[in-house]
Amino acid sequence: MNIVITGITRGLGRALADEFIKMGHTVAGCGRGAEGILDLRFTYPAPHDFSVVNVADAAKVDLWAERILGVHGAPDLLLNNAGIMNQLAPLWKVPAEEFARVVNVNVTGVANVIRSFVPAMVERKKGVIVNLSSGWGRSVSPEVAPYCASKWAIEGLTKALAEELPKGMAAIPLNPGVIDTEMLRQCWAEGAASYQKAAAWAKTAAPFLLKLGPKQNGQSLSVGGFEE
Repeated sequence: MNIVITGITRGLGRALADEFIKMGHTVAGCGRGAEGILDLRFTYPAPHDFSVVNVADAAKVDLWAERILGVHGAPDLLLNNAGIMNQLAPLWKVPAEEFARVVNVNVTGVANVIRSFVPAMVERKKGVIVNLSSGWGRSVSPEVAPYCASKWAIEGLTKALAEELPKGMAAIPLNPGVIDTEMLRQCWAEGAASYQKAAAWAKTAAPFLLKLGPKQNGQSLSVGGFEE
């Protein structure tokens, strides 16, 4: 299976890449960190494929997608994982630039990737698009309003996309659950350590993701939560 993952250099993206590759799948991915991309290239040579790309930059996403599609063809699974968190603060204290940065990566970035990859998937009427949502895409907490707004947007964007896809495809907003990542530590500091690590999570999440299909199109899911 050909799998494309954004935000692949750390956290959930890196853990999923490790697990999918271990399972025998071909993974292409992007991230903003050159060091993390180099590590992936050394660890997993061709046919796996890793590039430095900021998903908020539509032109660069287009160039990346054009190359990946030319080499690997349309992905069977497109996983929009790239995301950032705002610094904890009441909404009125969040600088405009920071709010825009969260929306540009978490929402516009997802739209950019969909625009660049999904036409090839639609052409063959096959493939699953999973957009990472959050518990904060279905509920709220104080001091994370920009992040909540971005993930609520992902829920709506994905459900609308699901109604536009041809039969045989699926778009799914997925809450990964609470995992000990750098992003969680940004919110809860060392309190994040009580949650499961990304590598352990990926052992459950990767097989779960591979089972998703047209029957789950448009459903708001959490890892492990659907009936086959």
